Amino acid sequence: MDQSNGNHVHDGAKKNRIQVSNTKKPLFFYVNLAKRFMQQYDEVELSALGMAIATVVTVVEILKNNGLAIEKKISTSTIDIGDESRGRPVQKAKMEILLRKSDQFDELMEAAATEDFETGEDLDS
Repeated sequence: MDQSNGNHVHDGAKKNRIQVSNTKKPLFFYVNLAKRFMQQYDEVELSALGMAIATVVTVVEILKNNGLAIEKKISTSTIDIGDESRGRPVQKAKMEILLRKSDQFDELMEAAATEDFETGEDLDS
């Protein structure tokens, strides 16, 4: 059974892989999901096809610029995708970026959680 429709983590692939789409979810959904995956697995692989490549690059840059992640590997390829309307395969660009959590990741995440908690308390008073 193909579980790739609607799911961002593919059953047959690595558990720490996120398939990024530029239409289904907002940008920070992927940023936050990548943070959770790095907390759980220490690494996350972000993958995108075609126009979603810009989204994956933006997600990676946000994580890097906030000191949360370090690029471990970047790979690009071209894959054939079946296109029933044209009756032949269409080539799509594919990019995969493997990130590992930075040495400061846990400290930064803890500080952000504390800040969120304190901000929440301030709203109540």
